[in-house]
Formats: sequence, C-alpha cells, structure tokens
Amino acid sequence: MTRWLSGALAIVLLFAFVVANVAVGWSAIALANKIAIPVFALSAGTFLAVRSMEQASKGHFKMTARELKIELEAAEELRLLDAARLGLPVPDRQYSYKDSIPAELESLRKDGKKYRRKHNVAQSVIIVGSLGGTAVSALADTPAPLKYWAMGITFAVGAAAGFTGYYKWRERAFYLQQTADDIERHATAFDLGIYPYDDPDEPTRLAKLAKEIELLRVEQRKREQQLDQPHEGSAEVV
Repeated sequence: MTRWLSGALAIVLLFAFVVANVAVGWSAIALANKIAIPVFALSAGTFLAVRSMEQASKGHFKMTARELKIELEAAEELRLLDAARLGLPVPDRQYSYKDSIPAELESLRKDGKKYRRKHNVAQSVIIVGSLGGTAVSALADTPAPLKYWAMGITFAVGAAAGFTGYYKWRERAFYLQQTADDIERHATAFDLGIYPYDDPDEPTRLAKLAKEIELLRVEQRKREQQLDQPHEGSAEVV
C-alpha cells in the first residue's frame, strides 16, 4: 500500500506541476513549485525504496504470502473432496461445510472491497476530472498542450462514468457485503447457540445452518445475475 500510494501521489504531483506551470507560468506559482518539487521527490523516493526492499526480501523466504494462501486453498479443496469421496455421514459433511464458512466470508468481503475500490477510483476520476476539465476549458487563451490535456481529461471522465454505469461496481460491493454480514450473523448465532440455533440437537442445528447459508448464496447469485442483465430485462429476472 505504501508503495502504490507513494507512486500515485508522485504521478498526481507531476501532472499538476506540468499543467500548472504551462497554464500559469513558473514565476506565478514559484512558491507552490518549491513545495511540490520536494514532495514529489519524497514520494518518488519512497516508491523506489519500498520497491527495492520488497525485491530484497524475496530471497529470505521460501514462499510468499500469496503462494501460502494458494496452498491453503488447495488443501481445503482436497479436504472437501476427500470427505465426499470417503462417503462420510451427513453430520460430518455438515461440520466440514461449517468449517468452510470463514473462507466464504473472506472471499465475499475481498470481492466487495475490490468492487468498492473500483467504484471509488472511478468516482474520483469523474469528480476531479470534471473540475479539472472545466478549469482548463475556462482559460481564455488555452495553449495547445492544455487543449490535449482537456481532451484527455474529458475522455477519462466519460470512460469512468460509462464503466461505472455498466459494471455497477457500487451495487455489487453492497450486495456482497450484505451477504457476508448475513452469513456471519448466522455463523455467530450458531456458535453462541442463540435463536434460531437454540435447538439442543446438534445435527438439527447444523442442518438449519447449512440451509440458511445455501439460501443466502442462492440469493447472492440471483442478485449477480440481475446486475448482469440489461436494464430492460431486470424485471424478468426478478
């Protein structure tokens, strides 16, 4: 995060530095340049330093966190396959299903954060681009380089707005987070033995938990299908 944030800040500062000096002139914003240049150098240096440390640390570990996560996911899949192949009793399979709930929650929240991040980036481009494009276009005598910048900003704003409306990242993130919260609520109620999992019979509680989780997963798939459909076909999907 430090590497990418510092790199993004360096790019934004460089862009603002070039645009401001072309539009206004070096002498008019000399004070701002004296502040922006050291900050840009610090951001670029932080990006390079963190990247160098990451490259140097690769040789000290046998496996990366990503590789360990992949191995863990593969082991969990093998455990589920072994349980199905051995023909274990239904309660054992239900326990195995319950153990997979944390991984399901992590996957849902990870996807939700991904869509939320895309939506926030697109909205930031729309807001900043709209203001920047308006400011550049409002200049009386717009130099030739700024005209190209204004064209690029307008294109970026239009593309961000189009992608946001087509892919519906905000809605996808909302539904994923809602499903994850509902699943976590049922899992917590099961662990605490509270309603609707206050039945003393353990197999009954497990069966009820599996039923509720599957209903939530089916509902989430229906929502995803609804978001993938064109606007005029949404009513039919519902």
